[in-house]
Amino acid sequence: MNAPWRTRPIRTLWRTLLILCALFATWACFLRPVSPRTGPTPAALNDGWGASPAASQGIDGTALQQTITSLFDAPLNVHSVLVERHGNLVAEYYQGGMDRSVYSLVSTRRSFGPEVKQDIRSIGKSVTSLLYGIALREGKVPPVSTPVLAAYPQLVDIATADKQRITVNDLLNMANGLTWREGDGVINDELHLFWRKEIPRYVLGHDLSTAPNSAFNYNGGGTAILADLITRGTGQDLDEYARSRLFEPLGIHDWTWVSDIHGRPMAFNGLRMRPRDLLKIGRLMLDQGMWQGKRIVPATWLAESMIPVFKTDVRDYRYGRQWWTGTAQWHGQPIQWHAGFGNGGQRLYIIPKLDMAIVTTAGAYDETPTAIRLNDLVQQIVDSVEK
Repeated sequence: MNAPWRTRPIRTLWRTLLILCALFATWACFLRPVSPRTGPTPAALNDGWGASPAASQGIDGTALQQTITSLFDAPLNVHSVLVERHGNLVAEYYQGGMDRSVYSLVSTRRSFGPEVKQDIRSIGKSVTSLLYGIALREGKVPPVSTPVLAAYPQLVDIATADKQRITVNDLLNMANGLTWREGDGVINDELHLFWRKEIPRYVLGHDLSTAPNSAFNYNGGGTAILADLITRGTGQDLDEYARSRLFEPLGIHDWTWVSDIHGRPMAFNGLRMRPRDLLKIGRLMLDQGMWQGKRIVPATWLAESMIPVFKTDVRDYRYGRQWWTGTAQWHGQPIQWHAGFGNGGQRLYIIPKLDMAIVTTAGAYDETPTAIRLNDLVQQIVDSVEK
C-alpha cells in the first residue's frame, strides 16, 4: 500500500502539468501575437510572379483597396486576399488570425504571410480534376465516359444495374446519384474517408437516391475515387504525381498534401499551399493550360471544365468537372467566373473575360456569413476593373 506522502508529489505534478497545459492553450488561442495586416503591395519573391500597380492593369486601385480593407475590417477572420491580372500581381494582403488544420477541433492564433502555407480544403478537388486531365492525356486513366465499376471488378457484389451506369464524368460533375451527406455536421460521409481502407467500396456502396447524371449532390467520395484511379493508372501516389506533372512545372515547391490514416493523400480536402502558388493555378487556367510557354494541362480539358453543367444548391451557381461557375456584372453585361471553393473561406476565382484571378484564404470554417461575403467579393472586385 502506498503511503499518502508518496502519492502527494505525483498529484502535485499532474496538477502542475494541467495548469501549464491550460495556460499554453489560453496563450495559443487568445493571447499569442500574430502578424499585422500587410498590403496592398505584393511581396518581392523570386517565385515566378511579377508585380504591377493596379492602375497599369486597368483597375481602380483606390476602389480595390477599399473593397479589400472593408473585408479585412469585418469580423470574418479572413487571412489573405490576392489579385492578379494579365499575369501580374496587383494586390496582396495578409493578416493573422484564428485557424485550425484539417480535422483539428481546436483553433489557435496564427500568423500569415506570402511564405506561409494554408489549408485550401476542397480546392484540392479542383486540383485533382486537373491531375485527372493530365493523366488522361497520358493514357493512364479511363476516359470520362467509362463506367466507374468497370475499373473495380472486385466490387461485383455491389454492382447493381443502376450503379453500373455511374461514369467517371458523373464523379467529376458530382452527379453520381449516390446518397451522400457532406458539410452538414461533425459526423458525415466525408469524415469516413479519413479511415476507410477500401474507398471505392465505401463510396460506391452507398444507395442511389437519384439516377446517375441527373442531379448535383456534393460528394467528396467521388473525388477520392478519381484520386484512386490516378494512383492505379500512373503507379504513383497522388502527391508524387502532382509534384512531377503540375507543381514542379509551375515552380511550386512548398506544399503539403495531408494523408489519411492509411497514408493516402486526401484529394478531397488535404492540400496545403501558399496563396501565391494557388494563384498560379488560376493563371494556368486563364492561359488554357500553359505556364511560361509550356503546356501543362490539356486545353480541351480546361475548356470542358469551364462548362457549367448542373444546378447547385448555392445561389445560381452551377458545377462541372470539380469547378463552380457563376456570373458577375461588368459594364452592364454578365460575365462568367469559375472557381474552386474550400470550407472556411478558401477561394480561387478565375474570370476569363477580364483575364483575372483572385485568391482568398480564411479560418471561418462552417461559418455562413464569411462564405456569403467571399462569394460577394468577386463582384466587388470586378466593379473596380475599369477597362
